[in-house]
Amino acid sequence: MSDKSYQIKENNQVMIQGGEKKVMKKILSVALSTAMAFSMFASVAFGDDALNTQQKFDVLKEKGIFTGYPDGTAGLDKEMTRAEFAKVLVGIMGLEPIEGKASFKDKNYKADKWPAPYVEAVYAAGLMEGKNTTKMIFDFNGKITVQEMAKVLVTAQKLEIPTETNNNASDWAKGYVQAAINAGLVDAKANPKANASRSQLVDVAYSIYLAQQKPAVVSYEVKEDGKVVEFKLANNEVVKVTLETALKANTATEVKFSHNSYDYTESVTWVVTAATKIDSVTATNYKEVTVKFDGEVEAKTAENEDNYKVTGVTFESATLSADKRSVSLLVAQDGGKLPEQKDAKFEINGVKNSDGSRTFKETVTIRAVDTQLPEVTEVVGLGTKAFKVVFSEPVQATTASNISNYKIDGKAVSGWVKFTYPNVAFITTDLAVGEHTLNIQGVTDFASFKVSPTDVKFTVAEDKTAPEVVSVKTKDLTKVEVEFNESVKSVDKAYHTSSGKTADKVEIKDNVVILTFSTESKKLSLGENTIYLDGVRDYSDNSANREAKVTPVLDTTRPTVTDVKVDVKDNNTLLTVEFSKDVKLSDIQNRDNFVLKNSKGEVVTDKGFNSGKPVNVPSFEVSGSKTYNNRVVIKSIGKLPAGKYTLDVANIRDTASIGNTMLPQTLSVDVTNSDALQLVRAWVDKDSDNDDVYIDVQFNRAVAVEGNGSALDINKYSYVTGNVYSAFPTKNASAPALRNAETVRLTIPKKDFDPAKLTGADLRVVNVADLNGNYLTDLQIPISASVAIPVKSVKATALDKVKVEFNGNITSVVSSDFYFGTGSVQRTGTAGEPTFDNGVTTVEFTLNGKLDPANLGLLTTVGTPQSSDNLGHKIAVINTADNKAIGDGIVPEAVKATSVVGSVYVDIEFNEDVTVYYTPDAFKVYVDGSTVTVKGATNLNARVVRVELAKPYNPTEGGQVSVAKGKYIVDGNDNAADAVYKEINK
Repeated sequence: MSDKSYQIKENNQVMIQGGEKKVMKKILSVALSTAMAFSMFASVAFGDDALNTQQKFDVLKEKGIFTGYPDGTAGLDKEMTRAEFAKVLVGIMGLEPIEGKASFKDKNYKADKWPAPYVEAVYAAGLMEGKNTTKMIFDFNGKITVQEMAKVLVTAQKLEIPTETNNNASDWAKGYVQAAINAGLVDAKANPKANASRSQLVDVAYSIYLAQQKPAVVSYEVKEDGKVVEFKLANNEVVKVTLETALKANTATEVKFSHNSYDYTESVTWVVTAATKIDSVTATNYKEVTVKFDGEVEAKTAENEDNYKVTGVTFESATLSADKRSVSLLVAQDGGKLPEQKDAKFEINGVKNSDGSRTFKETVTIRAVDTQLPEVTEVVGLGTKAFKVVFSEPVQATTASNISNYKIDGKAVSGWVKFTYPNVAFITTDLAVGEHTLNIQGVTDFASFKVSPTDVKFTVAEDKTAPEVVSVKTKDLTKVEVEFNESVKSVDKAYHTSSGKTADKVEIKDNVVILTFSTESKKLSLGENTIYLDGVRDYSDNSANREAKVTPVLDTTRPTVTDVKVDVKDNNTLLTVEFSKDVKLSDIQNRDNFVLKNSKGEVVTDKGFNSGKPVNVPSFEVSGSKTYNNRVVIKSIGKLPAGKYTLDVANIRDTASIGNTMLPQTLSVDVTNSDALQLVRAWVDKDSDNDDVYIDVQFNRAVAVEGNGSALDINKYSYVTGNVYSAFPTKNASAPALRNAETVRLTIPKKDFDPAKLTGADLRVVNVADLNGNYLTDLQIPISASVAIPVKSVKATALDKVKVEFNGNITSVVSSDFYFGTGSVQRTGTAGEPTFDNGVTTVEFTLNGKLDPANLGLLTTVGTPQSSDNLGHKIAVINTADNKAIGDGIVPEAVKATSVVGSVYVDIEFNEDVTVYYTPDAFKVYVDGSTVTVKGATNLNARVVRVELAKPYNPTEGGQVSVAKGKYIVDGNDNAADAVYKEINK
C-alpha cells in the first residue's frame, strides 16, 4: 500500500486523500502557498519591503523554517539543495516531519540524519518524488531547479498540462513548466533549468509566512438562530464567533472578530426563508393582534386560531399574509377585548415554519394600545341600490349599523344597514348613476374613538349581472368556501349532490359564502361533489342559480400531543394536555385513554387517580366564552406530590370527517420542576454499521422534539477537540432521531466523516430543552468509545449494604454480575429494585455478609455481565485493575459516652475517626433530667468528641448526651453521624 497522501483542491477546500499517514498538522491553501512560491520566477516582489533579505531570513530562522550554516551565516548567495528545499517546504506548508524512516537509497541517506524527516514528509505529501523513482534515489544533496518546482506546483494544483509548449525546459518538464507559465506562476523568460538561490527562496518563504499569518475568510455559516457565525479561512481553519446580539435575518451586518492576533471585519447576511423566530407581536387596537415572523410559516398551522391564546379573549380567525410572514388575529365579536394598555401574556403553540423544521412554542408579553381614530378606507357602489363601506379597524356594530351616521350628498339616507364584523357595512338605499359624496360620523371603534367626520366620493354604476363563482375550496368534508366576483347579499338555498343535502349553516362574508355540512348524512363525498347555490343575489337584486364542482382535500394528519402543562388551582393539580388539532370529546372523556405513572413507572393510585387513570372525567379547557377543543384538562383531587411523572396518552381521534387516531405517546411531566436539562453521557458506535457512525446522546429526562428547544436538530451538536469546535457534516446526514424519550441518536455517513476524529473529543450540545421548556446548562461531555453502561459511583451505606449508581437507565439487574469487597472478604449481594432519576439509575445491594470495615474493597463484575439498560446495552465490565473502590457511605456511630463526677466534660466515643463542628443548639446534656448548659465541643482525639459543660457533672440518677442529626459530627468521607442519644457511663 502506498504511503503517500496527496493534497487535492476540491470545492474550494483542501483535502487529504489516500495513504496510511496524515502528515498535515496544519493544512494550508495549496493555491496560495505554491502560487506565491513560484511567483518569484516572474520577478514579482513579495513581503515587507521594509525588511531586507537578511532580516527576512532572521525572522524565518526564529520560526524554524530556515536554519543557516554552522558558521552562523545565512548563505544567501548559495544555491539550495533538494534536502534544504524539502526542509523549507515542511516549514512553510505546515507538514509534519516523519521520524525514524528512510525510503530512499541515496548514499549516506539514513533515518537518523537531518534531511530524512523532511524528505520523508514531502515524499509522503506527494510534493517531491526524487530524481530516480525506480532506484529510489532522491538526490538530497543535488540542487533544486525551476522546472522541478514547476512540476510540484502543477501536480499539487491539478493544473491541466497543455499539448503545445513554448519553453526550453527538459522534455519531461516542458508540459509542467508551460502549465505554470500559462497560469501566470512562472515567468516565460525564466530559465527552467537554472538553480534557485537561497536568497530567492528566503524572499518567497517570507512572503508565504506573512500570507499564512492572516488567511482570508473564504466562507461563513450562520448558526444557532443568528447568534453564532462560523468563518472558514483560506487555511481551512474554522473560527466560531458568538455574537452579543443575534443577527437580523436577511440583513447585511458587519461582524468583527480577532484570530491569531489579526483583526477581521466581514459583512454577514443571515439568509432566512423559513421562519426561525417571532420578530414581533403587536396590537394597535383591542380586537386585532399581528404576529410577524422572520421568515415564512406553514399556512395550515398558522391559520389555526386555536394555536394562539390570550387569557380572557377568544380569537375568531387567523389570516396569513400573502408573503407568509405575518398572521393577523381577529378577536371574535363577542369574544371580549384585549386588555387595554396593560401587559398580557400571548401564547403561540403549534405554528410550524414553512419547511417544518421548527414548531413555535413561545409566550411573549404584549400591550394593546389604541391611539388611532378609525378611518374609512373604501366606499364601493354596489349598483344603484346599495353601497359598501370598509373601515380601517374593527368597529362596534351598534354604531356601524346606525343609519343616521351616514349621509349621501348631504342628505339623510333612507334605507337600512347590514353590518358584517369586523369592519364592513352594507347600506341598502336607492342611488342615481354617477358620483356621490358620503359623509360618515358617529361610528366608534373598541377604544370608543369616533371616526372623524369625513366626506368620501364614490361612483355608482348600473349593475345588471348576478354574482359569478370565482373559486371554491373545501376544508375536510364539512366546510365549503365559495368566492364570488362581487359582494353577495343573500342565498336562497345551498346544498350538494341532491336537494336533500342542504347546508346546516350558510354564512356570508362580503363576497365569500361559507357552507357548513356538519350533519353526518350531509357530509361531502370523497370524490367530486357538485355544490348548488340557488338564488345567489347581489345588492342590485340580480339573482341567479350557481353551481361549482369540488373534490375535498381530506385531513389525514394524526393528532399529536404537543405539550403538557402543569398548574395548581384550588389546591388541585391541573394537567393540561395540548393536542396539535381539535380532538373528539367522547375520546377525551374516556378515562382509559390517560394513564399517569410515577418516576418508578408505577401507576399513580392516589390524589384522584385510580390505577393511573383520572377519577375526574377529563374536559376541554374553557377560557371566557371559548372552548378549546385541542386542550384537555385532567384534574387531580388534591395536589400531586412534586416529582417526575409520565403520562401515557392513546386512542384519541381528531374531529376530521374520517377521524385520524393518534399514535400512543408517553409524555414526561414535571410537577413543580424547573430544573435545567442536563447531559448524562454520550457514546459513539462506529462498528455496527458499515456505512454510518452512530453517536448517542443521553439527557437526564425526556427532550423536546419540536419548537425552539427541539433535540432533533443536527446543528445543535458539535464535537470539541482541545479548544477547537467542529460541526458534524450535514449534507448526507440523517436527521437526529429519538432512541427513547431521553436519548437522541446522531447518524453520520462514514464517507463524510472519520469517526477517529471523536477519539478523546467532547460532545457539545446547545439550545436543547425538555418537554417543559427547561433548557440545557451542561453544554459539554466526553464522548465514550464504548456503548457499555458505566458505573458512576459505588458506596457502602452499611457493612452489609452497597449502593451502586449507573450513568444510564438500567432496567435489568442480574445480582450475580457483581462482587463486593476484598479477596479475603468477597461478598455477593441481592439487588433491590432499580430507581431511575435525573439520568442515573440507583441499585442497592444487600450483601450475604459484612464487608471488612478496615478495607471495604472493590466492586468487580463477571467477565460478561448481563445487566442492561432500556436500549439493550450491557453494563461495563469492571476488573480489579479498574480499581472501582467502594466508597465509605457508612455513617459514624457513637459507641459510648463517659464522664467523671466533678468534671466539666462529657466524652463521646465513635467507631471511627470523626471531626466535630460545634453549633450551640445541636449539642445538649441532661443531668438528672435537667438541661446543663453546653459551652462547646472539640475533638479530644480522632475518635472522641469532648463536650464542655458550664458546670461540673454531678449526677444523682444519671445523665444523657445528645447531638442532633446533621453535619455536626462527620467522618473522613463527610458522612454525617446519625442523631446521638447516649446514656453517660453506660
